[in-house]
Amino acid sequence: MQGVAARSSGLAQVLKATARIVPSKVEPLGAAVIQESLPFIEKPASKTHSNYALASQLPPSGFLNPRVMSGIGVSCQYRLAHTDLQVPDFDYYRKAPKEADDSIEGDNNRKAFTYLMLAGAGAPALYGTKTVITQFVSSMSASADVLALAKIEINLDEIPEGKNVTFKWRGKPLFVRHRTAEEVDKEAAVDVGSLRDPQHDTDRVKNPEWLIILGVCTHLGCVPMANAGDYGGYYCPCHGSHYDASGRIRAGPAPLNLEVPYYEFVEDNLLVVG
Repeated sequence: MQGVAARSSGLAQVLKATARIVPSKVEPLGAAVIQESLPFIEKPASKTHSNYALASQLPPSGFLNPRVMSGIGVSCQYRLAHTDLQVPDFDYYRKAPKEADDSIEGDNNRKAFTYLMLAGAGAPALYGTKTVITQFVSSMSASADVLALAKIEINLDEIPEGKNVTFKWRGKPLFVRHRTAEEVDKEAAVDVGSLRDPQHDTDRVKNPEWLIILGVCTHLGCVPMANAGDYGGYYCPCHGSHYDASGRIRAGPAPLNLEVPYYEFVEDNLLVVG
């Protein structure tokens, strides 16, 4: 009788485990503890065994391993865990060549061939990229008709001493001033330390007789008046900036001196700006 009672009790536990797959939502949850990974029930050899009917419903041994999980506040759960999964072997990729005829030297030869192929394919790609970039940048450069206006030639014989002549160059006014000897000496004697934008007169001219500057005020881009202002050079009537005969700011809101463009004297009487 005791044996029958024990078997009935074991059967009741199995039925309880199989009947309650997950805990009820209203019951408290707790950490589950996995017991030893042994089959909970073995299929009896005799059909007259009391557990044979239940055990006959379990999967074949070796395919699924049934286990019981239990814990504090957790109802008994009957789980089926796969034991037949095969993990791929990645030793070939993790280790050096392990075949007898596949030596380290052969592996290095394959690497050298791979690097050579990459370099051979990369060189044409770099050359093609360089060509495309060069063509793209060239398409953004100025056209021939614009380049023709990039320089201006001025005959200096047509500008008398003491006069300032205005030319149009690249859409901006260009001042060419033929300075007198008194103006040259006066601008050369100015204390550079007292200037807002310190610059010596000799640093702004290549020939002391000729001053070549852009007629654009450095305050707001207005066009100053020549031979005007408190210093006898240039005066911007818009906001009252005064420049001397060297194009240097002496009074007013302008922060910088008038810009000096690139120019050169091709001949004694021929000036090329640009």
